[in-house]
Amino acid sequence: MISNRELFLKNTAQTSDSPRLLEIDRAEGVYLYGPNGEKYIDLVSGFNVSNIGHRHPQVLKAIQEQLDRFMHVTVYGEFVQAPQVQFATELLEVLPESFQSVYFTNSGAEAVEGSMKVAKKFTGRREIIAAKQAYHGSTQGALSLIGNDEYREAYAPLLPEVSFIGYNNLTDLDKITDKTAAVIVEAIQGEAGVRVPSKEYMQALRQKCTETGALLIFDEIQTGFGRTGKLFAFEHFGIIPDILMLAKGIGGGMPLGAFVAPKEMMDVIKSNPMLGHITTFGGHPVSCAAARASLKVIRDEKLVEDVERKANLFRTELNIPQIKEIRGLGLMMCLQLENFDQVYQVSNYCASQGLIIDWYLHCETALRVAPPLTISDEEIIHSCKIIREGIEKFC
Repeated sequence: MISNRELFLKNTAQTSDSPRLLEIDRAEGVYLYGPNGEKYIDLVSGFNVSNIGHRHPQVLKAIQEQLDRFMHVTVYGEFVQAPQVQFATELLEVLPESFQSVYFTNSGAEAVEGSMKVAKKFTGRREIIAAKQAYHGSTQGALSLIGNDEYREAYAPLLPEVSFIGYNNLTDLDKITDKTAAVIVEAIQGEAGVRVPSKEYMQALRQKCTETGALLIFDEIQTGFGRTGKLFAFEHFGIIPDILMLAKGIGGGMPLGAFVAPKEMMDVIKSNPMLGHITTFGGHPVSCAAARASLKVIRDEKLVEDVERKANLFRTELNIPQIKEIRGLGLMMCLQLENFDQVYQVSNYCASQGLIIDWYLHCETALRVAPPLTISDEEIIHSCKIIREGIEKFC
């Protein structure tokens, strides 16, 4: 009998020459389980997706209730579907008043695509500015914004009139002009190895966009929904972006994304031409029902309020000389090592000891730490013990 692992390699498209090949049979809370009884603490949350843990009971209940009503009925935006309407309303209630309209997508990359279209049409301009070392997704438009030549050049030509500035570089802000439709930045750069900008930089960026009429678009696909110790990371910087892009942690484990903007901006896609931005499955009613439940869990269980304390516990437990730097904000953390060989060996050791840890697309010399916000102190201490053992063994 052919194993699932063999069928995975034979029949499913591969994204690298060396997949992790961990077979997962089920998941619960902060744990993943293999088919032969293997048990792993998930210290990356499916890449910042499972903020409230895997299969939270309230999310499962909301999914089942929605399954009993309806699933897909038509393309997004034409029928009144209660899960979409209710979640949009509840999402806007926790955002600043300038955000008045939500467009639901399937993913973060699609939120990026829609945001670019809104920015160009609303401003009448064409230039988009992104940041070096940025990651915004892999569709061709989003890929055009990736600040890493190696990833762009393989698929050239991409979108024209895209340029790049240094992230957290005040001098480069002069490149933003009255020809710029939008500046798209991550609130915290994720795949660059968790680079946290200064408050001074973010406020200067906001001011420059306001002065030039360029829209400031924040990518909070990784940082949203409590990950950094605020519900949204822009709250750390005392600014409000013009458009907010969300995904990953939004859906409680279900596929969902969104971009949020003032109504006057969002309205540009409904005419000239009509249906200027459409999606079949965006805002799937089951995903929106799950997202409502997930947001309620985050708020009711006050998960955000405990993020900083848990992050400090990680920092205390991982205060060893072999870790060159611990970067991050809240439970979006990066452990800087010396080289990729160390990262690879430590990651494999951790997996062998029941702990899932990973690295970054643009920073292979660092380990990713982004557990579910529900992780307990005991689980943090146990995880850090395994990480320390791995680092002391291979670094």
